[in-house]
Amino acid sequence: MNGRAHSLWLAAALIAAGLLVLLLGAGVGSTGLDSVLNARHDPVAWQILWDIRLPRTLGAWVAGGLLGLAGAVAQGLFRNPLADPYLLGSASGAALGVAIALALVGTSALATQWLVRLGLTGAAFAGAVVGVVLTLVLARGVQHTLRLLLAGVIVGVVLGAARDLVTIAEPDTLQAMQGFMLGTTGFVGWAACGVMAAMLLAALLVSALLGRVLDGLALGEATAISLGLPLAAVRAVLVGVLALATGAAVAQTGLIAFVGLAAPHLVRSLVKTTHGRLVVLSAFMGGLLLMAADVLARWVIAPQELPVGVLTAVLGGSYLLWLMHRRRRPGGGL
Repeated sequence: MNGRAHSLWLAAALIAAGLLVLLLGAGVGSTGLDSVLNARHDPVAWQILWDIRLPRTLGAWVAGGLLGLAGAVAQGLFRNPLADPYLLGSASGAALGVAIALALVGTSALATQWLVRLGLTGAAFAGAVVGVVLTLVLARGVQHTLRLLLAGVIVGVVLGAARDLVTIAEPDTLQAMQGFMLGTTGFVGWAACGVMAAMLLAALLVSALLGRVLDGLALGEATAISLGLPLAAVRAVLVGVLALATGAAVAQTGLIAFVGLAAPHLVRSLVKTTHGRLVVLSAFMGGLLLMAADVLARWVIAPQELPVGVLTAVLGGSYLLWLMHRRRRPGGGL
């Protein structure tokens, strides 16, 4: 079976697993399966199912898809298996953009209006671009892996401190930003789902079309140049895709770590494919991971729930430690 057939089978499996988790997510909550069983006859149960559980679960899938795509683009663009939105400063920049927008406009991070969701996404996108550009400037390019990662960590810490200063200066936003910083899908509505879905579709289209460039970069910059690829222009576009995907997810769900790092690695461990297919499969994998984590966060200490960002940080941190241990072994690699 060739790589294309393997990719199609994996995509079908991820979609099927996603539908299964979606159905499971519709029945997980403080009222359990009662809301599902009584939805046809009880208006309150229908409202819980349609206005809360379904958009939340779908929103987790789309946000995870954006983060998975962003991770695949970052790892291909910077030729670094440890690159992800959080290690490159884009997530911290997006959070700073949201904090500034909330402070200036005086709205809530949990508002459900379309205009507010679009505005927060635009602010997060601008902040994510600033974060990535600062990281690249500080690292003096992408040639040195260690310098790039250190620059990303430094930029993330500095932008995080700036975000905290903005929050302290505007105490009215403190409570909303607290939940936002922990990462949550609990307040994702249909408007947020629609905004993220549109951004995911656009990012998937552009990154899939530029998959050949990422394949060329994987062979080395000199090889990519010899193939006649317009690296400067394409890199700018891919940085924009990375920032758009990260910003759209962060603006709606807050800071949810490690999904962007883990999703591409899991796809590569299951199938060998080109970057054009990798970004699509990573989006499906990221969506499945975050949706499953969201369901688990609602179930593990029910009727209370964990912030999904806390859960992904614990699980993703463990996965990263395993990757580092595997890399140190003779013959191991990422």
